[in-house]
Amino acid sequence: MEWRDQGIIIGTKKHGETSLIVELMTPEHGRHLGLVRGGRSRKLQPVLQPGNRVEAVWRARIDEHLGTYQIEPVEMTAARLMESAVGLNGIQLLGSHLRLLPERDPHRSLYAALELLIEHMSEARIAGPLMIKFELRLLEELGFGLDLASCAATGTHEQLVYVSPKSGRAVSAEAGKPWADKLLPLPGFLTLKSDRECTAQDLKAAFAMLSHFFERDVYHPRGTKQPETRLGFLNATLKAMSD
Repeated sequence: MEWRDQGIIIGTKKHGETSLIVELMTPEHGRHLGLVRGGRSRKLQPVLQPGNRVEAVWRARIDEHLGTYQIEPVEMTAARLMESAVGLNGIQLLGSHLRLLPERDPHRSLYAALELLIEHMSEARIAGPLMIKFELRLLEELGFGLDLASCAATGTHEQLVYVSPKSGRAVSAEAGKPWADKLLPLPGFLTLKSDRECTAQDLKAAFAMLSHFFERDVYHPRGTKQPETRLGFLNATLKAMSD
């Protein structure tokens, strides 16, 4: 068995005295692990860092095996990501998010969103909203997508300011007014009709809204908790936005 694909490194684990198990997110083969012999060498260590984009050849005798990687660098972004708290928490959070997906299951749209996020990770005002949109796409890929395009009660596309915590559907200001205290705020930058920029308050509201659905639909059923890096990314991004 053999394939070639580009990928972004999202994690590594020591194996033996000299090797690494490298975890890639790839467009065609999804989240995929492989052994890199000599991966802890001085030559390969800078290449095998989370956030770097690489060209990988994977080989194994049969498909079910771990297999081995031959890896060449394409874009070395890890050093830039590690320069800031936003980048460091961001790449760790992305790895945690992607591990919610089954191994070897392609998610091309998520891979494209991952590339875009890493490209803009040093720009907090862009990285924050992009992370929210990545999380929305992740929920959809996991089978728990939200419907923020129209009001659940009236079908209107206007004045969408709430989200139902039960259905995950948007609700308009008028339809939601009697139950406003039981609905989640929907930040304006997430609606199709809005060209509004994401403020710090919007970002906090969006993270709180998605926390509800991640906890209910993903973390609690799996017996896990929200990764600490999610709050770390939010706090670092808010601080960078205020500087």
